[in-house]
Amino acid sequence: MKKCKQILALFMTGIMILGMPGCGNGKDASKESENSGSKDLTVAIWDTYQEPGLKEIMNDFTNETGINVKIQVTPWDQYWTMMEAGATGGTLPDVFWMHSNQVAKYAKYDLLMDLSEYVEKSETVDLSKFPEQLVSLYQNQDGKQVAIPKDVDTVALWYNKTAFDNAGLAYPDDTWTWDTFRDAAKALTKEDGSQYGTVFSPKSNHETYYNLIYDWGGNIINEDGTVSGWDDPKTLEAMEFVKEMIDDGSMPPYTTIAENEPLALFESGKVAMGLFGSWQSDLFSNDYIKENCDVAVLPKKDDTRISIYNGLGWAASADSPNKESAWKLIEYLGSEAAQKKQADLGVTMSAYENTSDGFVNKNENFNLQAYIDMLDDIVIRPYSMDTVVWENMSLETLVKAWDGTAEMEDTCKEIAAKMNESLEKENAQ
Repeated sequence: MKKCKQILALFMTGIMILGMPGCGNGKDASKESENSGSKDLTVAIWDTYQEPGLKEIMNDFTNETGINVKIQVTPWDQYWTMMEAGATGGTLPDVFWMHSNQVAKYAKYDLLMDLSEYVEKSETVDLSKFPEQLVSLYQNQDGKQVAIPKDVDTVALWYNKTAFDNAGLAYPDDTWTWDTFRDAAKALTKEDGSQYGTVFSPKSNHETYYNLIYDWGGNIINEDGTVSGWDDPKTLEAMEFVKEMIDDGSMPPYTTIAENEPLALFESGKVAMGLFGSWQSDLFSNDYIKENCDVAVLPKKDDTRISIYNGLGWAASADSPNKESAWKLIEYLGSEAAQKKQADLGVTMSAYENTSDGFVNKNENFNLQAYIDMLDDIVIRPYSMDTVVWENMSLETLVKAWDGTAEMEDTCKEIAAKMNESLEKENAQ
């Protein structure tokens, strides 16, 4: 019951849960007797675009093992509410996607199955084949593995070829610097407001300004997760560069940005360039983008060209009544063969080394090699135990710099102060 109260308190800051049943400790005899894996597995994800390919891979697993798998798709906005309800009620899915923003929280309260011994005995899962930072990301405070990396993502520069042709500009390539980008954004902006050069939203941190901050030599959080980097001089310099593009009119006014996602503005031709992640599947299926657009590597600052990267993890509930079957599925999904098939089907780039060529070949309309090339210099998406707390605060606070009601430097310093307060509380727990 103590554990139940701790978990409930952990999640009550995010949602209000009414009428939640009591938490079990996962050790009752009925559950232990079911750990042979006789039941069908439930697998929770949030991306409908990935569902068909994952279903095919799950069917391969079923054919090989006889274990049936049911995929449940819950949109991102509702996914974590569903997971929080499952955590407090002891009803988490058997296997599910885990994210860098959430994994430390779930691991701290022993909600995730410890996979370490299984990995050690496995002849299929080789963690040395996955990015080291992703492997470490999905470990708990004791170094136990609580998820296996599913995929890896990077950010690249998308551009509207038609807009470039009309403006008489050469397409972006690997010689571009951020100064080139800024000049092109200005040149692509039309005085009548029918087209803007680019768009950064306060909400699109991973895809946009995080990359510039690390190119400039700044940071969002220090390596040991104790101090904010929002007031670092290099961070401030990078964000002032962003503010210059806002102020010179190369981006739509904030009223437009607040009402429209950057991808929607790019898909409609309202903006001529956008920074988008390899996980943003709408890019590959939109007819307008297919006809008019392509992708290049990110611009660079001096000789530095960094992409913020992330990757999901396959995790299992510590209270699953089907632990052995859950591990067999995760082991299968972490195999070289399944990871390669994930990329070959165009689901996403895979985390297992040298298995993502199929992702490029599956989408021949675009130069998706740019996403692979961005893997050459990557920085893991900034995170801590309570990432969501300080990240949501920063997204809300940055609006003042975007809409012109506060200076960018003052806004960044305000974020740093508030984030340091959050980190101090977090590290005192």
